[in-house]
Amino acid sequence: MIEVKLHDVGEGMTEGEIAHYLVQVGDHVTTDQPVVEVATDKMVAELPAPVSGIVKEIIIPVGQTVQVGTTLLHIEASNASEVSRVSEPAPVAVAAPPAQASPSKRVLATPYTRKLARDHGIDIEAVTASDPSGRVSEDDVLRFVQATTAPQETATPIIEEVTYQETSPETIPFRGIRKQIAKKMTQSLYTIPHVTHFEEVDMTRLLALRAEWKPAGRNINVNAFFIKALIVALKDYPVFHAKLDEANACIRLERDFHFGMATETPDGLMVPVIRHADRLSLTELHDQLISLQQRAQNGALRAADLKPSTFTMSNVGPLGSTGATPIINYPETALIAFHKTKKRACVDEDDQIVVRSMMNLSMSFDHRVADGATAVAFTNRFVSLIEHPTTLLLELI
Repeated sequence: MIEVKLHDVGEGMTEGEIAHYLVQVGDHVTTDQPVVEVATDKMVAELPAPVSGIVKEIIIPVGQTVQVGTTLLHIEASNASEVSRVSEPAPVAVAAPPAQASPSKRVLATPYTRKLARDHGIDIEAVTASDPSGRVSEDDVLRFVQATTAPQETATPIIEEVTYQETSPETIPFRGIRKQIAKKMTQSLYTIPHVTHFEEVDMTRLLALRAEWKPAGRNINVNAFFIKALIVALKDYPVFHAKLDEANACIRLERDFHFGMATETPDGLMVPVIRHADRLSLTELHDQLISLQQRAQNGALRAADLKPSTFTMSNVGPLGSTGATPIINYPETALIAFHKTKKRACVDEDDQIVVRSMMNLSMSFDHRVADGATAVAFTNRFVSLIEHPTTLLLELI
């Protein structure tokens, strides 16, 4: 008894749905006669009978999806020689002239290629395979059709097809920190309805202030100014410094300012935290920012550095970014990202064209907790403090 199994029809399939049987139990079939149609996500293919004989049993019903290798039906072979040909392992093929091929030779070809040959009235055993394995392809059949139907005087020479060896893709492990990052990002994106608001900031005055302080040995990291301005804005708009507690139907406004600093490390994205940032001076913030950055790059972050934050910021400007839609650090309600600062021609209040150092920012927030107008008001407050750093310094007194 010969088993007709679902096999890969050349599309890299792993499973298929039984669409239609072309025979019934008791029917006599011949070798290569289509017996069943199988639907994949790419095509509908006919599977041929491997031998001549009688259909004895149909095992899998129409409409059922099965894996490659599943037996679909049984055929009782009418010729013992065909049984041994199908059941014995195929030896390594040695090329031989087509004229010496045996009439019972089993040509390697997909069901679709066999159907293409039948539709053109071609004996597939007469088609020469271009593939070194001896498998006849669709292009082989079409070239054969063209060669046999075109006038001899206008027939063009068949260009031998160049084949390339397929290479397997390289794999990298998906585990550890990378897997945890994926888990956290998925949780945030599938839980929080994200909205991203974009704004631009004139950094000219702040950069001039930093340049003025630098000769005096006060080279303050720009992120320290951002944190101080954010703390002022968050006190004015505390809904962005909060966590949504759905279980108790309330929004919890945070009182302690623990700033998460999204940081790229050799192991992936990490968020070390500056705790009680509102109690630190600009110089102290600068020192902690430098220390956290160094420990993150050296893989020396401590457990205390990775405790939960209340608000997260990301400065990707040094990497060259001009904009993004950041994913919120769940369960926080907002995340702000700062992008590349570059000189642009702007029009001032006197309608004069001036060169200013402009930076883009993007802030994603939880639309369940806050609305767009509140987000605009929040970023306007932040922008005003950065564009007028003397006002920011007055807020810190």
